[in-house]
Amino acid sequence: MQILPAIDLRGGQCVRLRQGDYQQETVFSDDPVAMAEEWQSQGAHILHLVDLDGAKEGRPVNHEVVKKIVERLDIPCQLGGGIRNEESIRLLLEEVGVTRVIVGTAALKNPEWFREMAVKYPGQLCLGLDAKDSMVATEGWLDVSQTSAIELARQYVDLDLPAVIYTNIANDGMMQGVDEQTIQDMAALAKLGLKVIASGGVTTLDDIRRLNEVHQTTPNLTGVITGRAIYEGVFRVTEAVEIVEA
Repeated sequence: MQILPAIDLRGGQCVRLRQGDYQQETVFSDDPVAMAEEWQSQGAHILHLVDLDGAKEGRPVNHEVVKKIVERLDIPCQLGGGIRNEESIRLLLEEVGVTRVIVGTAALKNPEWFREMAVKYPGQLCLGLDAKDSMVATEGWLDVSQTSAIELARQYVDLDLPAVIYTNIANDGMMQGVDEQTIQDMAALAKLGLKVIASGGVTTLDDIRRLNEVHQTTPNLTGVITGRAIYEGVFRVTEAVEIVEA
């Protein structure tokens, strides 16, 4: 299982939100590039980047900062937030240089387009499933749909998707741990044959251990994203890496 530290970008700064709420923001660094280098030095496998301004605007906004990060790092970088058209996909893959882009809102609202893009960019488009009570949330988490995460993912099992990033937004940034219902949802997605990356609520090394246990029986749970816990020093990326590589 891979460890993916998160860098959430807003106004060029490295921030964290609680439950995706833009009114509940903590700024952790005004130098996201240095932050990215720190996570790489601690053994991160992949860097997970979120363009929070982009998620709100519906187009990439912090891509200049992301480009600087990509140029400095040796590990792959993935980016989500506001990717709603092919122009944005091309910009991020070809000019900014991220390894893969994460599409969320557009995959729910425009499934035919998402399918077409996944075929055109095989192995480069991740499905971002942000859920509340197992239902998909969109538009930077401002809307909760009537579509279940499992139902949406099932439409795309035949595509060459490198990962589905599953976030329980009720847990995200709350430092309350990953609940069992969320773990069951992730395991169900993994059993569909999709590679799943866990996100939201990873608070302690026990959460990493629990997810790593699930990975042993459900190998398609391939990664875990961690954010606030590493910024607040609850554990170090190196410690999480040691657990999954043991």
